[in-house]
Order: sequence, then structure tokens, then C-alpha cells
Amino acid sequence: MDLTTRDPLNAFITHPDVPVESAKDGLLAGLTLGVKDIFDVRGYVSGWGNPDRYAEGHVADTTASPVQKLLDAGARFVGKTQTEELAFSMIGQNVHFPFPVNPAAPGRVTGGSSSGSVAAVAGGLVDIATGSDTGGSVRAPASFCGLIGLRTTHGLIPMDHTMPLAPSFDTFGWFSRDADIYEKIGSLLLPEAPKVASAEKLRLVSLPALDELVSGPAEATAYDRMRRSVERVLGPIRATRQPPFGIDELYWATRRLQASEAWTAHGEWISHPGRRMGQAVYDRFAFGRTVTPEQVATDTALRDAFRAALGELVGDDRLLVLPSVPCAAPRSDAPPDEKGAFREQAIRLLCWSGLSGFPQISLPLGSVDGAPFGISLLGPAGSDLALIRLGRRILEGKG
Repeated sequence: MDLTTRDPLNAFITHPDVPVESAKDGLLAGLTLGVKDIFDVRGYVSGWGNPDRYAEGHVADTTASPVQKLLDAGARFVGKTQTEELAFSMIGQNVHFPFPVNPAAPGRVTGGSSSGSVAAVAGGLVDIATGSDTGGSVRAPASFCGLIGLRTTHGLIPMDHTMPLAPSFDTFGWFSRDADIYEKIGSLLLPEAPKVASAEKLRLVSLPALDELVSGPAEATAYDRMRRSVERVLGPIRATRQPPFGIDELYWATRRLQASEAWTAHGEWISHPGRRMGQAVYDRFAFGRTVTPEQVATDTALRDAFRAALGELVGDDRLLVLPSVPCAAPRSDAPPDEKGAFREQAIRLLCWSGLSGFPQISLPLGSVDGAPFGISLLGPAGSDLALIRLGRRILEGKG
């Protein structure tokens, strides 16, 4: 791709043009691929959304294995896509680069950190783009830009030759505009999960405390419509009892564990004198420096107990239905405190999948003020392919 003339969405990072081999035929033959700039591609430097990191980086001699699988299936590499700085933000506005444009809602953010990938797919620049989801960086952009977005079961897809952020949360993901393509990629990257109940036997549950995290009356109305669309295809959604954990308790455990791991991964590099970093991202990393080993131990124990409790709630025959995020994408020119307030509320929804490691898919079923707004299904560990197939059924039958 000539990125100077064919990237009106600021989706791609300009790199020297290095040929990348892909298979001539295969399941993805004829489809184009963008790769988030935290995944290594042979012949390219991974810049991680930071100009100093790019300047100090090395040319990769190996491609990240899930990306290689897409190439081996015939997908054609187009370029590296923009990411938020060191992938540690949810808005999609990297201070070092022109902000990606949300094609589905101009004037609103794309979401991050997979900002370039979601913009490139939503805007038709590529058929497929890879993303990662540590705290919500596939699900939130998908909701904002009107795409399907799956946070995969933690550990199910390898994260080799990839920038780590918080390894116990980091997951591989992808975007496409087409449910058929989305499922094809899932079939390439994900194993079947024979223990998950068939669609006919699945039961849908909800937690009122999560449903109430939508931002206002317009969002509540849109969410109710989306719930009805899901029910028309999969049957009734029944409210169930909240696991014995407070939402704020889960939020803080997520914040501390992620930030502690992020500081461990990058604190030394970030602390180098003269390092150029956006202040908000730096502050997010620096918070991790303040997390004590005792807090990590306490939060890890809570996490283990929460995973067990959520596992009991979903079993192997239930799905939790919840809002993907509290609202449509914030406006691009919204003040920082408004974007920050969105982020804090969004984490309270997004952390249920992140803290448990269970898969969650966001489906583009709704809108608020003309901007996309998604609903999610969260299932038991390993139910990723089932979620994709159920999501496809819902999208095809939403009416």
C-alpha cells in the first residue's frame, strides 16, 4: 500500500517497504492483512507506538506465530498499523502520531490500543487486522467502530515475538468486517472446545449490576434493544445472582495487577533519561511502580477466587450477557477528564473477562446518536469458536 495516498484514516505506521511472503492459496487467499505494531513481522522493526522504541529497535527475523498462520493461509500483508503508546491506553489517540479516524463515527475516537487496526478494517483499507486485548483493546474499538471483536481465552493463542504489556492479561485478537471471515480466522487459530454445550442447550444470564453500568438513558434504551435482538435468536436472558465480589474490588485488582506487570516489563526502559512518552501513558506505567508485592499477592488470590466463581456461574452451558462498554465512542475533542471518566467506567465492565481469562465477544448490534454501540457474550474458557458462531447467528438474525 502507498501509505501516503491510500491511508486517509491514519491507520498505518510508515515503514520501509519490505516484501513479506504469504501463501498463494489457502483459506484467506485474496484477503489483505494489517498487523498491529506490537507483533513482529520479519523484516520490520516493531515500534510499539513510540518513536524512541522504534529508533532503538531491531529488525525482526521471525514473525509472530499467529500472524504467520494468517500469512500461511494466504492473507497478504499490507503494513503495520498504529497502536497506542506501548499498548497501554483505551482511547486511540497516540500523542506521537496523527490520530486514527473512526470511519463509523467521524468525530469520535476509534478506541485503543488497537486503534490503527480497527480503523483500517472499519474503513475498508484491509480485510483483516490483528489486535491485542489486555484491558479491552479489541472489545472497546470493535464496539466503537461497529465491528465484531473477540477477546480470546487467555493463553489459547501464543503471544510469542510480541511486545508484552501485562502477560497474565495479554491476548491475541483480530478485526474483520465480515462474520464469515471472522469465523475463518477463528478456525485457523483456535481449537475446538467439545465440552461447551451446543447452542440449543445454552442458557443466557445477566447481572443487573453490570447492566446498570451503561452511561445514561439513551445507552440503556439501545442496550435493551440489543438484548432483545440476542433473545430473538438464542432465547431469554435471565438475571442471576452476583458472584461475591464488588465491582470496584475487581476494578482495583485489575488496575494493580496490570500496572505492576506493565512496570516489570517496561519500567527500566521508561525510566531512561530523556525518554519521550505521553504523560497519561507514563502515569499509567508509574502507578505500577507503587504496587507492593503484598498487594499483588492479595489481588492474585482474589483473582483466583473470582475465576472460580465466574467459572461456576457460566459452567459449560451458560453465557453472560453484558454491555461491551458503557457508551458509544467518546468524541475526539472531548476533554481529558471526560475520556478518563469513560476509561474508569469501561474497565469495570471489561475486567470480568480480563481478570478471569474467559473469552468475550463484542457484537455490533446497536447505536447511540448514530454511533456504534456493542453488546457482549462472555463464555467459559475455551468457548471462543462457539462465541464466534453464536455471534454470527445473532448478527444474521437480528432483524
